[in-house]
Parts: sequence; structure tokens; C-alpha cells
Amino acid sequence: MKEMDDRQLVQECLKGSKNAFEQLVDKYNKVIFNLAYRMTGKTDDAEDITQKAFIKAYEKLESYNPKFEFYSWLYRIAVNESLNFLKAKRKYKELDPDMITGEKNPEECCLDNELGLRVQAAIMELDPRYRILVLLNHFQSCSYKEISHTLNIPEKTVKSRLFTARKLLKEIIIQKETI
Repeated sequence: MKEMDDRQLVQECLKGSKNAFEQLVDKYNKVIFNLAYRMTGKTDDAEDITQKAFIKAYEKLESYNPKFEFYSWLYRIAVNESLNFLKAKRKYKELDPDMITGEKNPEECCLDNELGLRVQAAIMELDPRYRILVLLNHFQSCSYKEISHTLNIPEKTVKSRLFTARKLLKEIIIQKETI
């Protein structure tokens, strides 16, 4: 059986196929959870946000425009859910050290661990509108254009805010070193 692409799966969902939506959830669950976890730093909160994002996507599926990537549309929903959660919570917590990932061997990970922890802590101190840009660009490898589409902001704004976010990260890390 030929695997359907996202647009075909959405069409099947709109026709009433629950299996098609399950396939979309299976395909994007990890990515959406990862975003939510990096935004909140807590597994339970990330699971809640992930679930809300998929529920909202299912409820609003008829508003999906197939000329755009389904992934970007879903990711935008997850970003909005994460930001709404953070606004409601109004406090930010540091990420767990276990969240640092990479392709390095254990020895290299140990050497980079301290810097990684400082960077993760600094990311959590950023305003959410800057944090999401750093996560999308540096952790999800999204291009400026993809980020622009996902967040529904001009590409020049993405570049400007990313520049500011990197500058703020540097200041936060330097300030922590002098304390």
C-alpha cells in the first residue's frame, strides 16, 4: 500500500477517516512534543500542549490551506499553544540538564555539558517571542522563510529578532559568568 502524503491524509480526515489523522499524529507527535518541551522544560506541560495542539488542528482542519505545508500549519498551532501556556503560567523555569542532546560521544558531551547547561538556562530566560525563534532556527533547523511562515511574521522581522535573541543570549551568559 502506497504511503499517503500529508495533503492526502488531510483530505481523508476531512472525509471522516480517523486512521488518516492518527497517521498525522504519529508522524508529527515527537516534533510537536519536542517544541513544547523546549518551551516549557516540563514533560507534563509538553504533553498537555502537544495534545491541545493536535486537538486544535483536528478541530480546525477545514481551515488548512493545502498550498502550504501541513507541517508548518501544525507547527504554528503548537507554537501558539506553547506561547499561550507560557502567558498563562507567567513564570519560566530552567530546562533539565537531561535535555541537552547531540551527536557527540560521551567524552565530548561531558566537556560541553557546562556550556550547554548555561546556554539552555539562558534560552529559558529569553522572552518567549525570542526563545521560539532560537528553538526553530537552531534546534529545528528551520530557515528564515519557514520561520516567517510558521510564525506569520515578515522574514526581515525573523532576522532582526534572531539577531536580538543571539545578542541577549550572549549578554545573559556573560552576566552569569561574572556573578
